[in-house]
Amino acid sequence: MSDAGQPPLFAPTVAQIERLALEALGRLPDPFRSHLSNVVLFVEEFADDRILKEMEIDDPFGLTGLYSGRPVGEAEQTGDSPPTVHLFRRPLLDEWVETGVPLDALITHVVVHEIGHHFGLSDVDMQVLEDMVAS
Repeated sequence: MSDAGQPPLFAPTVAQIERLALEALGRLPDPFRSHLSNVVLFVEEFADDRILKEMEIDDPFGLTGLYSGRPVGEAEQTGDSPPTVHLFRRPLLDEWVETGVPLDALITHVVVHEIGHHFGLSDVDMQVLEDMVAS
């Protein structure tokens, strides 16, 4: 008996979420990919309390991803940390279960949205980019 088409028996791990995120980044068109070499990707269980407080989010399940850093084109300042994209595993998994959206599509959506901040894209531009990456 084959398990093909069956849902996983265990929730995806941090490493599996990271792999899906890296695959999404790899599908970005070249003009975008070429500006991502200094962006650091983190996958964590939840956003820390400091981030939630700064963003005025009470529920730790309310934040699936976050971009930190200066957008492309802004002058770097001495002492700047590299730009980062954080994905938060538990909120992503909750949204996956609640919406029924395939996990790879959900992670692609969040990754493109956060990378969109790196490029200073509008929501409309992010949607166009997401459509390109999903194809």
